[in-house]
Amino acid sequence: MYYAGSFGPKRLLNDELRQLDEEGFIVSDELKNEALQFEDDSSFEKFQAFYDKLKKLPKKPDFDFYEPNSLSDILAARPAKRIAPKTFSNDFDTLYDRYLGAWLGRCAGCALGKPVEFNVNENYLWIRKYLENRNEWPLRDFFSARNVGDEMDLACPLSWRENIAFMESDDDIRYTILALLLFEKHGPDFTPYDVAHHWGEHLTHYQMFTAEKHAFLNYAMFEAYKGKDLNADFTSTFNNPYREYIGAQIRVDFYGYMAPGNPEKAAEFAYRDACWTHRKNGIYGAMFIAAATAAAFVTDDIEEIINAGLGEIPENCRLAYEIRQALQAISKCRDMHEFADYTAKRYKTMSAVHTIGNAVLCVGALIFGEKNPDRSVCEAVMGGLDTDCNGATVGSITGIISGGRNFGGTLAPRLNNLVKSGLPAVGDIEITKLAERTTKVYLKSQQ
Repeated sequence: MYYAGSFGPKRLLNDELRQLDEEGFIVSDELKNEALQFEDDSSFEKFQAFYDKLKKLPKKPDFDFYEPNSLSDILAARPAKRIAPKTFSNDFDTLYDRYLGAWLGRCAGCALGKPVEFNVNENYLWIRKYLENRNEWPLRDFFSARNVGDEMDLACPLSWRENIAFMESDDDIRYTILALLLFEKHGPDFTPYDVAHHWGEHLTHYQMFTAEKHAFLNYAMFEAYKGKDLNADFTSTFNNPYREYIGAQIRVDFYGYMAPGNPEKAAEFAYRDACWTHRKNGIYGAMFIAAATAAAFVTDDIEEIINAGLGEIPENCRLAYEIRQALQAISKCRDMHEFADYTAKRYKTMSAVHTIGNAVLCVGALIFGEKNPDRSVCEAVMGGLDTDCNGATVGSITGIISGGRNFGGTLAPRLNNLVKSGLPAVGDIEITKLAERTTKVYLKSQQ
């Protein structure tokens, strides 16, 4: 047995207690104090005994959300009013243009956010101060590492304005490429097991984080004992307090690409990818983003795109509730920074890489960005939290709306049409080649 991932028992147990509290369970001070007594060298038996005790916690009496995990229950819990599927063109050139916009937006937004991906809840304040010190607020370009004596340092030098020449390797892009490879191999009938096995063929353990790392270790352990099989409830929950983190949400844009105009189909694809690593809102975030991405092919109305995503997740889940609340808040905010102030206060006890806070920020960026890809990804990154993830998601959706020919802006051209995938089976690849392969695999799936 093992302590899943890279964290010791104290960190895992405290993260689990926070997660259980967010899921509506009663977490007593006594339990919190008991968890603090664990050390990194605590025995696995002691750790697992405490973990097992947590499975018996009662629910808070005022927790009124309904958050199922099975696809059938999720479908039954959706709102009655949803965005109906619309037919999108099967013309190669039309599809290619939209897919090129999607890949350009995803890469540009990801690269923009990498230098400030600090994973703290108030990093939007740091970002604003950094930019103001350089007279570059609001953000409209890649971050410059120009030294102005403030001792504020950026991460990811390859994505600095002074250096950027390609999309450097990043999990947000790797997972999108992996989904392309998955479709090329299995087509639209892939299973959650296919996804897990596919990762084993293409990713290293060190290219996975939080929920993905834990779920894959669980999958490997389960497969060693059970053979070619996968128990999604086990892989997504065993010693995995990160089951509602953003990981599934960042993996699923490609499923929207494979269902242009059909949010329901995109969400169902996303469920198959998400269900073995995540639970509840971790799954819903993936379904929401995939459905919204699919809708962007057939409408440029941001409200309709957001409603398409809401239509494919349980109406009474925390994510849907928070998005509805956010839409009300956005109407009262002057700009993205003011909205980020709202999200930071509302989610101050939640991890900066939780699905809910980041999905809400994406909604804000889509609205404040006004369908312009460059502006939209800048708004997403200025909002903070998981900056490269949100930049990539918002860039993907607005890139679909604009298409490649009308993408415009100054960010994407400086990537020089090149992605360093970090995947041995792919290596360095042109963005135009990714769009071409996406077009071909979609058309093949329609035969």
